[in-house]
Amino acid sequence: MDNWFKSKWFVRAISLFFAVLLFVVVEMEETKFQTDSRVPSGSDKVEVLEGIPVDIQIDSEKFVVSGVPEFVTLSLEGSAGHLTPVIMTRNFEVFVDLREYGEGKHTVDIEYAKIPSELSVYIEPKTVEVEIEERASEEFAVDVDFINIDQLPEGYELGDPEIKPENVRITSSRSVIDQIAIVKVYIDVADLTESINNREVPVNIYDSQGNGLNVRVEPSSVVASVPIDNPSKKVPLEVETKGELPEDYSLVSITSEVEEVEVFAVSAVLDELEVLTTEDIDLSEVSESGEYEAKVDIGEGMSVNEETVKVIIEIEQTKVIEDVAIEVKNADDQEILFIDPDVDTMNVEFVGSDEKVKAISTDDFQLFIDVKGLEKGEHKVPVSIEGPDDVTSSVEFEQITIEIT
Repeated sequence: MDNWFKSKWFVRAISLFFAVLLFVVVEMEETKFQTDSRVPSGSDKVEVLEGIPVDIQIDSEKFVVSGVPEFVTLSLEGSAGHLTPVIMTRNFEVFVDLREYGEGKHTVDIEYAKIPSELSVYIEPKTVEVEIEERASEEFAVDVDFINIDQLPEGYELGDPEIKPENVRITSSRSVIDQIAIVKVYIDVADLTESINNREVPVNIYDSQGNGLNVRVEPSSVVASVPIDNPSKKVPLEVETKGELPEDYSLVSITSEVEEVEVFAVSAVLDELEVLTTEDIDLSEVSESGEYEAKVDIGEGMSVNEETVKVIIEIEQTKVIEDVAIEVKNADDQEILFIDPDVDTMNVEFVGSDEKVKAISTDDFQLFIDVKGLEKGEHKVPVSIEGPDDVTSSVEFEQITIEIT
């Protein structure tokens, strides 16, 4: 047996046998299928075809027609031999022939052609009422309507749109053309931050009530471009305050490190804007000179390049040291009596930066009068003070009356 399989003629014979066997089996199955699927001769069959388009035969250069359904339902009855080819090829026509009719309303039959006479044909609807009107064509300018403008990012504004072409030609019946009130395209600008360049948008046609009209538009869409801008303007920044400094403190200066801010807003807002301010700084909470942060007071519809700025506040403190002894210089052996006032002390006031004034004590200055060269008797002498140069000092009395004995 092994020797047989080594013979190429034996292998070829076996292959041929199996090929013939396979052919016979396939033929038997196909014959069985054909036998089972045959329709007994003489029996009729009904096929219902829906969505059959209706052709309109008319001089379309002169007239337009309304009332013709776009699709009809077609029922065919007959033998399978005649029915099947028609269903498979659908090489038939369904139409209304309006070539002999003029303007006006007419009741006409929906007809068919290229269906074998052996088949019975039923069309639903069979007749329709149509209206034939003169064809008219006019050009209309295209308007632009922006939608979702309230969703445009804050500070952005739209420029003038550009439409290409600016006009479209609309074709329909004269009565429909006369109803046209609005020809526009819609452009959605929600969340738009960049210009629209050459966006294709469909043209919409409406009557005066806002009802859409079914007309022929050439072109049916236009190309739209819309610039978008985020205008800005630099304006001075002023610092606003409220309240008062604590007792014994006074304001020397208050300035912002940023003298001006860039404001982003629509042009109408920027045109009226001359200055921006900070939110109020409460001086009652300021106890020393230094840097403070303040928010920029931003109006509605605005944004700024800096929302928070540093404000430099310089304050000075007033400090009074009471009952400071008045020293006498160059008295030698003279006896000095204080006449007016009749005490040898007075109050001294210091004004300066809060840091320096706080640190001043009686060890830091000297209060005195100089009697050098004065004779016996009464004299008015100035009261002098020697102390820190970086603070301002003043005495309770600039001069006093003394008596030398």
